[in-house]
This record gives sequence, structure tokens and C-alpha cells, in this order.
Amino acid sequence: MRNTRTNPGKGKHQKPKRPLKQPAHHQAADPRIRLNKFIANAGVCSRREADVLIQNGAITVNGEIVTEVGTKVMPGDKVMYGNQRLNHEKKIYVLLNKPKDYITTVDDPQQRKTVMQIIGRAFSERLYPVGRLDRNTTGLLLLTNDGELTKKLTHPSNTIKKLYHVLLDKNLSKADMLKIADGTKLGKDVVVPDSIAYANPENKKEIGIELHSGQNRVVRRIFEQLGYKVMKLDRAMFAGLTKKDLPRGKWRQLTEKEVGYLKIMR
Repeated sequence: MRNTRTNPGKGKHQKPKRPLKQPAHHQAADPRIRLNKFIANAGVCSRREADVLIQNGAITVNGEIVTEVGTKVMPGDKVMYGNQRLNHEKKIYVLLNKPKDYITTVDDPQQRKTVMQIIGRAFSERLYPVGRLDRNTTGLLLLTNDGELTKKLTHPSNTIKKLYHVLLDKNLSKADMLKIADGTKLGKDVVVPDSIAYANPENKKEIGIELHSGQNRVVRRIFEQLGYKVMKLDRAMFAGLTKKDLPRGKWRQLTEKEVGYLKIMR
């Protein structure tokens, strides 16, 4: 005899099955990104500063002023900041060992040599120097189109250390070294180095000084206050990056590990 009993698992009170969730790789990814991230990726400024630009009506998207901070845009949208069209660019990070007689600007109306000429046309992205080294100072300089990282590395609240090798016109006395170690008043601030020592015990004209101050010409001004003239100044370390295997006048791209380290350091 045929069994006509209903399967207990298929009763009329059973809840309908939910549709199977599509695997992540089958779900359409949203190509839109937040407008403040788009602006930061273009190298204009940090995301927080981009929010201010948006709220102030300084940004247009496809010809219309956008003031809503949470706005999302497509990668191909026409985003304008004033007369400048912004591009959602790939992030580039370049470490350069700057030679003497090059200035740290993108271009110069006086037609002097700039650090950008060393890199030439290696990248289609527009890079900017992180901070400055004066014309006669040599050593490490970072260039990037990452506006957020630039802001982080140059903001006074962050203790990004730099190590300089200094050659003076005369021997630095122990007493003056201790004065520098205690702090030097420059303008409204007192600059206290993280460390200072003779770079060469047999030549007291050579000094190593590590500090995190971002003041203009800070190293030269410290020694000038005590009557010393800086003959040569070289930045040997910046934010943990060194000149190892990087000759003067040469550059290289940072590794992913180095970029990750810069983004988490404080």
C-alpha cells in the first residue's frame, strides 16, 4: 500500500526557507567612494580638511556645487576644486637623497633646479615634497601624492623624528652642546632635541642631532644662536627611513612595508 503520510519536515506551519546568500565574489561591489576620500586621494589635503572644503561649497561634482559631507562619487565623475580637476590617483611614495643646490618646490619662477627634475617624468601622478630642505641642505626627502600622509608627517602634534649630520665651522664646546640639549628658544617655541652628540669623537666640528621640530631652518638657527656657522647639513634619517643603498641624487619607491609603517607611526 502506498504511504501517503506527509513528510514532517514539510508541514504547512514550516517557515519558508531564506534564499541562499550570494558569495562575496558574486555581489556587485559599490564603485562609489566618499567625496572627502576622493579629494584626499587626489593629494589636495586630508579627509578632515576635505570635509571643510565641501561644507564651504569649494567643491563641484559634474558642474554642481556639493555641500553634503557624506556625498559619494564615481571614479569617473568630474570633481573640481576651483579651476583644478581632481583625479582619483594611485598613491605614489618616493624617497629621494637630495643633492646640494636643488630647491624643494614643484616648480620655480626663477628657473632654479628643483627636486622634481631629478625624478623627471617617471610618474604621471603629480607628486609633492613632504616638508622642505633648504637649497644647501642635502639628504632624505619624501615625495608623494598622499595628502593625508603628508598632513600627518608635517603636523606639529606628531613627533616625527629627523636625524641630521652637521659640519660646523669650529669645534662645538661641551658647554654649548649641553645648552642645546637643554633647549633653544626660537621665536615663541623652545626647541629641545631628542638627542645630540659628537658624530666623530676625534672631530668636534661634526655633530649628530635628532629632533622632531618642523620649524624652518631649525638646525642652522640652533647653532647660529651660539655663534656657530653650519658649513654642511645632511638629513640622514626621516621618520625611520634611512639613506641605505640610496646614493646622492638617486631615488626609489617605498616598499609596502615602509608605507604601512609611516601610516601607523606617531
